[in-house]
Amino acid sequence: MSQPTYGARGIVLRKTKLGEGDLVVTLLSEDGSQLRAVAKGARKPTSPFASRLELYSVADALLARGRSLDIVKEARLVEGNERLRRDLERAVCAAPVAELSGCVSQDGLENPRLFALTRAALSSLGRVEVPFAPAIAAGHLLKALAFAGLRPSLDACAVCGRELGAPAPEGLAALSYREGGVVCPACRGAAEAVMVPASTLGWCRALLGSTFAEIEGMDVDPSASFAALRFCQQWVREHVGANLRSLDFLFTCGLF
Repeated sequence: MSQPTYGARGIVLRKTKLGEGDLVVTLLSEDGSQLRAVAKGARKPTSPFASRLELYSVADALLARGRSLDIVKEARLVEGNERLRRDLERAVCAAPVAELSGCVSQDGLENPRLFALTRAALSSLGRVEVPFAPAIAAGHLLKALAFAGLRPSLDACAVCGRELGAPAPEGLAALSYREGGVVCPACRGAAEAVMVPASTLGWCRALLGSTFAEIEGMDVDPSASFAALRFCQQWVREHVGANLRSLDFLFTCGLF
Protein backbone atom coordinates (compact mmCIF):
# COMPACT_ATOMS: atom_id res chain seq x y z
CA MET A 1 0.00 0.00 0.00
CA SER A 2 1.49 3.33 -1.07
CA GLN A 3 2.17 5.99 1.53
CA PRO A 4 0.13 9.20 1.28
CA THR A 5 2.23 12.15 0.18
CA TYR A 6 1.99 15.91 0.53
CA GLY A 7 3.98 18.95 -0.54
CA ALA A 8 5.55 21.53 1.74
CA ARG A 9 7.78 24.57 1.32
CA GLY A 10 10.19 25.05 4.17
CA ILE A 11 13.37 26.66 5.47
CA VAL A 12 16.04 24.21 6.59
CA LEU A 13 16.72 25.08 10.23
CA ARG A 14 18.75 22.06 11.30
CA LYS A 15 20.23 18.84 9.95
CA THR A 16 20.97 15.83 12.16
CA LYS A 17 22.89 12.72 11.10
CA LEU A 18 20.93 9.47 11.10
CA GLY A 19 22.56 6.13 10.47
CA GLU A 20 25.33 5.88 7.90
CA GLY A 21 24.01 8.18 5.20
CA ASP A 22 20.65 9.64 6.17
CA LEU A 23 19.69 13.01 7.60
CA VAL A 24 16.85 14.24 9.75
CA VAL A 25 16.00 17.71 8.49
CA THR A 26 14.07 20.21 10.60
CA LEU A 27 12.06 22.59 8.47
CA LEU A 28 10.13 25.74 9.25
CA SER A 29 7.19 25.20 6.92
CA GLU A 30 5.36 27.94 5.07
CA ASP A 31 2.49 27.92 7.57
CA GLY A 32 4.97 28.54 10.39
CA SER A 33 4.79 25.08 11.92
CA GLN A 34 7.83 22.87 12.43
CA LEU A 35 8.35 19.78 10.32
CA ARG A 36 10.93 17.01 10.84
CA ALA A 37 11.55 14.45 8.14
CA VAL A 38 14.12 11.88 7.05
CA ALA A 39 16.06 12.47 3.85
CA LYS A 40 17.41 9.02 3.02
CA GLY A 41 20.91 8.94 1.61
CA ALA A 42 21.20 12.73 1.85
CA ARG A 43 24.78 12.58 3.17
CA LYS A 44 26.03 10.71 0.12
CA PRO A 45 27.78 12.94 -2.46
CA THR A 46 25.61 11.56 -5.27
CA SER A 47 22.34 12.21 -3.45
CA PRO A 48 19.98 14.67 -5.16
CA PHE A 49 19.24 16.03 -1.68
CA ALA A 50 22.85 17.04 -1.02
CA SER A 51 22.54 20.50 -2.60
CA ARG A 52 18.78 20.97 -2.19
CA LEU A 53 18.43 20.65 1.57
CA GLU A 54 21.36 22.78 2.70
CA LEU A 55 21.19 24.69 5.97
CA TYR A 56 19.33 28.04 5.67
CA SER A 57 17.98 27.18 2.21
CA VAL A 58 14.33 27.34 1.15
CA ALA A 59 13.07 24.22 -0.59
CA ASP A 60 9.89 22.68 -1.92
CA ALA A 61 9.63 19.10 -0.73
CA LEU A 62 7.39 16.16 -1.49
CA LEU A 63 7.02 14.05 1.64
CA ALA A 64 5.49 10.69 2.46
CA ARG A 65 3.76 10.04 5.75
CA GLY A 66 5.77 7.85 8.09
CA ARG A 67 5.12 6.19 11.42
CA SER A 68 7.34 8.46 13.52
CA LEU A 69 8.99 10.76 10.97
CA ASP A 70 7.88 11.61 7.47
CA ILE A 71 10.17 10.84 4.56
CA VAL A 72 11.46 13.28 1.95
CA LYS A 73 10.79 11.83 -1.49
CA GLU A 74 11.71 14.81 -3.63
CA ALA A 75 13.15 18.29 -3.06
CA ARG A 76 13.48 21.35 -5.26
CA LEU A 77 15.69 24.27 -4.27
CA VAL A 78 13.87 27.62 -4.16
CA GLU A 79 16.47 29.86 -2.49
CA GLY A 80 19.97 28.60 -1.80
CA ASN A 81 21.25 31.39 0.50
CA GLU A 82 24.75 30.14 -0.30
CA ARG A 83 26.55 33.15 1.21
CA LEU A 84 25.21 32.22 4.65
CA ARG A 85 27.22 29.01 4.54
CA ARG A 86 30.23 30.29 2.60
CA ASP A 87 30.99 33.40 4.71
CA LEU A 88 31.75 32.65 8.36
CA GLU A 89 30.55 36.05 9.61
CA ARG A 90 27.20 35.62 7.91
CA ALA A 91 26.95 32.02 9.08
CA VAL A 92 27.36 32.89 12.76
CA CYS A 93 24.63 35.53 12.44
CA ALA A 94 22.28 33.19 10.57
CA ALA A 95 22.66 30.47 13.21
CA PRO A 96 20.68 32.32 15.96
CA VAL A 97 17.96 33.10 13.42
CA ALA A 98 17.54 29.40 12.69
CA GLU A 99 17.96 28.32 16.31
CA LEU A 100 15.29 30.62 17.72
CA SER A 101 12.92 29.77 14.86
CA GLY A 102 13.31 26.15 15.88
CA CYS A 103 12.65 27.00 19.53
CA VAL A 104 9.41 28.94 19.00
CA SER A 105 7.91 26.78 16.23
CA GLN A 106 6.05 23.56 16.90
CA ASP A 107 4.57 20.68 14.96
CA GLY A 108 1.00 21.60 14.08
CA LEU A 109 1.18 25.15 15.44
CA GLU A 110 0.67 27.55 12.55
CA ASN A 111 2.37 30.94 12.53
CA PRO A 112 2.77 32.04 8.90
CA ARG A 113 4.39 35.36 9.85
CA LEU A 114 7.30 33.45 11.39
CA PHE A 115 8.13 31.79 8.07
CA ALA A 116 7.95 35.07 6.15
CA LEU A 117 10.03 36.81 8.82
CA THR A 118 12.74 34.16 8.87
CA ARG A 119 12.91 33.97 5.10
CA ALA A 120 13.28 37.75 4.87
CA ALA A 121 15.96 37.80 7.58
CA LEU A 122 18.06 35.13 5.88
CA SER A 123 17.75 36.93 2.55
CA SER A 124 18.80 40.19 4.20
CA LEU A 125 21.81 38.52 5.83
CA GLY A 126 22.97 37.50 2.37
CA ARG A 127 22.80 41.10 1.11
CA VAL A 128 23.89 43.29 3.98
CA GLU A 129 27.49 44.33 4.55
CA VAL A 130 29.10 42.03 7.12
CA PRO A 131 29.50 44.63 9.94
CA PHE A 132 25.71 45.13 9.94
CA ALA A 133 24.78 41.43 10.00
CA PRO A 134 24.39 41.37 13.83
CA ALA A 135 21.71 44.06 13.53
CA ILE A 136 19.70 41.87 11.16
CA ALA A 137 20.05 38.92 13.52
CA ALA A 138 18.92 41.02 16.48
CA GLY A 139 15.98 42.36 14.49
CA HIS A 140 14.85 38.86 13.64
CA LEU A 141 15.11 37.60 17.21
CA LEU A 142 13.06 40.48 18.59
CA LYS A 143 10.40 40.16 15.90
CA ALA A 144 10.23 36.37 16.22
CA LEU A 145 9.70 36.69 19.97
CA ALA A 146 6.93 39.22 19.33
CA PHE A 147 5.24 36.89 16.80
CA ALA A 148 5.42 34.12 19.39
CA GLY A 149 3.55 36.28 21.91
CA LEU A 150 6.68 37.18 23.88
CA ARG A 151 7.14 40.81 22.87
CA PRO A 152 8.93 42.85 25.56
CA SER A 153 7.17 45.92 26.91
CA LEU A 154 9.55 48.78 26.14
CA ASP A 155 7.23 51.78 26.48
CA ALA A 156 4.89 50.98 29.38
CA CYS A 157 5.55 49.56 32.82
CA ALA A 158 5.29 45.78 32.64
CA VAL A 159 3.79 45.69 36.14
CA CYS A 160 1.23 48.50 36.32
CA GLY A 161 0.93 49.42 32.64
CA ARG A 162 1.73 53.10 33.08
CA GLU A 163 3.27 54.76 30.04
CA LEU A 164 6.86 55.77 30.69
CA GLY A 165 8.59 58.80 29.30
CA ALA A 166 11.67 58.14 27.20
CA PRO A 167 14.80 58.36 29.35
CA ALA A 168 17.83 60.24 28.12
CA PRO A 169 19.86 58.05 25.71
CA GLU A 170 22.88 58.28 28.02
CA GLY A 171 20.83 57.25 31.07
CA LEU A 172 19.68 53.97 32.55
CA ALA A 173 16.28 52.32 32.59
CA ALA A 174 14.84 49.72 34.96
CA LEU A 175 14.04 46.42 33.25
CA SER A 176 12.55 43.24 34.66
CA TYR A 177 13.07 40.20 32.45
CA ARG A 178 10.71 38.20 34.64
CA GLU A 179 7.86 40.74 34.55
CA GLY A 180 8.23 41.31 30.84
CA GLY A 181 9.78 44.69 30.23
CA VAL A 182 10.57 48.11 31.62
CA VAL A 183 9.21 49.07 35.04
CA CYS A 184 8.33 52.43 36.54
CA PRO A 185 10.01 53.82 39.71
CA ALA A 186 7.00 52.86 41.83
CA CYS A 187 7.17 49.20 40.79
CA ARG A 188 10.95 48.88 40.60
CA GLY A 189 11.51 47.59 44.13
CA ALA A 190 9.16 44.63 43.85
CA ALA A 191 9.91 43.67 40.26
CA GLU A 192 13.47 42.27 40.51
CA ALA A 193 14.57 44.90 38.03
CA VAL A 194 18.05 45.51 36.68
CA MET A 195 19.36 48.76 35.28
CA VAL A 196 20.22 48.68 31.60
CA PRO A 197 21.38 51.42 29.22
CA ALA A 198 18.43 53.30 27.79
CA SER A 199 20.24 53.28 24.45
CA THR A 200 19.98 49.46 24.32
CA LEU A 201 16.22 49.58 24.86
CA GLY A 202 15.94 52.35 22.27
CA TRP A 203 17.80 50.25 19.72
CA CYS A 204 15.58 47.23 20.50
CA ARG A 205 12.54 49.46 20.00
CA ALA A 206 13.92 50.64 16.65
CA LEU A 207 14.62 47.10 15.48
CA LEU A 208 11.12 45.97 16.41
CA GLY A 209 9.54 48.80 14.45
CA SER A 210 11.70 48.63 11.31
CA THR A 211 11.73 46.43 8.24
CA PHE A 212 14.91 44.56 7.34
CA ALA A 213 15.39 46.91 4.39
CA GLU A 214 15.28 49.83 6.82
CA ILE A 215 17.68 48.11 9.21
CA GLU A 216 20.09 47.51 6.33
CA GLY A 217 20.23 51.28 5.78
CA MET A 218 20.88 52.18 9.42
CA ASP A 219 24.33 53.34 10.45
CA VAL A 220 24.84 51.52 13.75
CA ASP A 221 27.88 50.39 15.66
CA PRO A 222 28.10 46.58 16.04
CA SER A 223 28.41 47.08 19.82
CA ALA A 224 24.82 48.36 19.90
CA SER A 225 23.64 45.28 18.02
CA PHE A 226 25.54 43.02 20.39
CA ALA A 227 23.85 44.74 23.33
CA ALA A 228 20.47 43.99 21.73
CA LEU A 229 21.52 40.38 21.12
CA ARG A 230 22.51 40.00 24.78
CA PHE A 231 19.11 41.38 25.71
CA CYS A 232 17.54 38.73 23.45
CA GLN A 233 19.65 35.97 24.98
CA GLN A 234 18.43 36.79 28.47
CA TRP A 235 14.85 37.23 27.25
CA VAL A 236 14.89 33.80 25.59
CA ARG A 237 16.28 32.21 28.74
CA GLU A 238 13.52 33.75 30.83
CA HIS A 239 10.52 33.32 28.54
CA VAL A 240 11.40 30.40 26.22
CA GLY A 241 13.44 28.42 28.71
CA ALA A 242 16.30 27.91 26.27
CA ASN A 243 19.88 29.05 25.91
CA LEU A 244 20.79 29.97 22.35
CA ARG A 245 24.19 28.34 22.01
CA SER A 246 24.69 29.98 18.65
CA LEU A 247 24.53 33.37 20.40
CA ASP A 248 27.10 32.25 22.95
CA PHE A 249 29.43 31.46 20.04
CA LEU A 250 28.66 34.76 18.34
CA PHE A 251 29.61 36.66 21.50
CA THR A 252 32.96 34.89 21.83
CA CYS A 253 34.06 34.22 18.22
CA GLY A 254 35.83 37.57 17.81
CA LEU A 255 34.65 38.03 14.21
CA PHE A 256 33.08 41.47 14.77
